[in-house]
Amino acid sequence: MANKTAAEKLATIQEGYTLQGATIELGATIVDGEVHKEAQVRLPLAMMNRHGLVAGATGTGKTVTLHMMAEQLSTAGVPVFLADIKGDLSGLATAATANEKLTARTESLGQPWEGKVFPVEFLSLGGDGNGVPVRATITSFGPILLSRIMELNDTQESTLQLIFHFADKQNLELIDLKDLRAVIQFLTSDEGKAELENLGGLSKATAGVILRELVNLEAQGMEKFFGEPEFDTAELLRTAPDGRGVISCLELPTLQTKPMLFSTFLMWLLADLFEDLPEAGDLDKPKLVFFLDEAHLLFNGASKAFLDAITTTVRLIRSKGVGIFFVTQTPKDVPADVLGQLANRIQHALRAFTPEDAKALKATVSTFPVSDYDLEETLTSAGIGEAVVTVMNEKGAPTPVALTRLRAPESVMGPSTDELIRSSIAASPLLGKYGTAVDNVSAYEKLSGQGAAPTGEAAPGQPPVPGSVVQHAVDQNAVDADARRIEEEILGRPSSRPAPQPLPEMPAPPASAPQQDGGGMFGDIAGALGGALGGGLKSMVRSLGTQLGRELLRGVFGTSSRRRR
Repeated sequence: MANKTAAEKLATIQEGYTLQGATIELGATIVDGEVHKEAQVRLPLAMMNRHGLVAGATGTGKTVTLHMMAEQLSTAGVPVFLADIKGDLSGLATAATANEKLTARTESLGQPWEGKVFPVEFLSLGGDGNGVPVRATITSFGPILLSRIMELNDTQESTLQLIFHFADKQNLELIDLKDLRAVIQFLTSDEGKAELENLGGLSKATAGVILRELVNLEAQGMEKFFGEPEFDTAELLRTAPDGRGVISCLELPTLQTKPMLFSTFLMWLLADLFEDLPEAGDLDKPKLVFFLDEAHLLFNGASKAFLDAITTTVRLIRSKGVGIFFVTQTPKDVPADVLGQLANRIQHALRAFTPEDAKALKATVSTFPVSDYDLEETLTSAGIGEAVVTVMNEKGAPTPVALTRLRAPESVMGPSTDELIRSSIAASPLLGKYGTAVDNVSAYEKLSGQGAAPTGEAAPGQPPVPGSVVQHAVDQNAVDADARRIEEEILGRPSSRPAPQPLPEMPAPPASAPQQDGGGMFGDIAGALGGALGGGLKSMVRSLGTQLGRELLRGVFGTSSRRRR
């Protein structure tokens, strides 16, 4: 490769990053150790659904990079999802304050800087941490993802899929862990022996192993992550009243104790969107961008079925307008089939202290296009807040490799105050929708002959009404209005939610009238409630009157495709 002058190198980068459409501004080029603010490095907004990788050793600035990108996406009207591993992404809700060091950096980059607050929705898995609780039902989570959490082998995973198949066929709703435990206990009992034999290939011994693993999950306190009301992933597509994209920040305070659960739960969110969003083709900007931090947790020890499902999802969700950025230490943390789908690369510094480090460095360099940089030297000498960048341009070709000093965020690079976080959560319209857990009639109650546990006040003879729905009826109207907008403008279909109506009175069924699945009085009540209250009573409506007596269709991860919208 012929040696080029600094001016020639700079001209190549300037030409490669001269783009026509809207962009995410990443920073200024460094050539021969000097920052050139006239050579800005940027990422086309329209190419962010081609996915990406943010990699680098610990402490090199990966989290600050995704923080800065999330701010610009929000400003462009693109909703963002972040997994907050260390708790410092909550600073997006607090404006940063300028200081001498910050001002010197932004001026050297040619960055116009102003402290800003961004619209943040704080979420938490099942209420573990600060945020609106995010829950999923066992049915929608599906057997492949659940097998991943329980670390089942291939034979046990196949057995679990047969168990889900049985529950689907028998209208045994798997809402939480006790429902799945009840179904397995039934199949391994004398009473369920005939049903077990009808499920060809299902071993009682293997079912017993799964049951023990399930009990272990309950003993670890994981039951709170599964249940109702189930989180509607369309909430991640919201925009603020001023048009900026809402940044959904999922706090993961106990990641180190439950890494498998958290990484798999994040994949459920993505898989659910994948099953629901319509094909969108090429858009001027994505509908949503996911940043999956500590991405290696997704792949460590994963089964072939799980890896195949991730690869398929990453490959196909692009056409639905969703971009995924994996955040990890080295590209080798990501399987080759997935890495091949990541068109945008932001590689922070790597360390070469050990033979293994040196091997990872060489593997990383081999994944970049030919460039004017000595990448082995560049990647080991880059400073904090600097990264080697190559992205996909608007014509679908890779841009020149550029060592880049990255822009500074305009919100706080650290946690917001506890008071601000608590007040934001209390003011969230989602709190009324998801804040209170409910326990409706499902497999456990059906197999044990029990009724549903009341979760709110109800007149004698009437189904229990979730207290959160009654208490927050006014907020629910606002949430449903936003849900209608999401369905019509983003999901591209007629809204299933009519204009807000007063809470209907629920007639009590005759004491002697048996409950019938999918019909009769309960079916009529369910239909009326589903139209009047939209998502607010979706869990109870499903339990009362939407049991259609057919096997569920399941998606690429084995997740349920029965729509909860």
